[in-house]
Amino acid sequence: MIREHAQSTARGASGYDRAVQASVFDEIGMFRAIEESGARALLIGRQALIALGMPVMTADYDFWLAADDAGRFNDALRPFDLLPSRPPDEARANGRYVLDNDEHLDVLVAASVSTVDGVMVHFVEVWARRTYVEIGDGVRAAIPSIDDLILTKRFGARPRDADDIRWLQQLKARTS
Repeated sequence: MIREHAQSTARGASGYDRAVQASVFDEIGMFRAIEESGARALLIGRQALIALGMPVMTADYDFWLAADDAGRFNDALRPFDLLPSRPPDEARANGRYVLDNDEHLDVLVAASVSTVDGVMVHFVEVWARRTYVEIGDGVRAAIPSIDDLILTKRFGARPRDADDIRWLQQLKARTS
């Protein structure tokens, strides 16, 4: 009985199962909301590489925030039904959290992070050297400088991070 009720209420007038239909995600709108929020948010990870024109793929977004801007960042993304996995105070204590629905954002909120070889990378310094990339419709995203983006790729020791570092080094050589 409960299962039948759940199935019947999950179906809309069209008869399609709403539970398996993806929402319409407005990527430009998301970046606009972040930019307008005033949160100090850096796009890192493979989405930053994609924004720089590199031929890589990823299914999620990675951001590094000033720790005291987590609430502002979350508020900006609430209209997109991106829900935080923990409140800002808990996120700051843990150093990271996730915003999720059918999109996935990994969020780093640590003031400093160590690379795999022990180099401390400080958010305030990376933020000071940030650059901007045009996402579309006059909307920009803040990203680390190429050297700092390379450092963020050294937070982990995954094989794809090594590949990404090689792409970034090639880009740096072409633009220097």
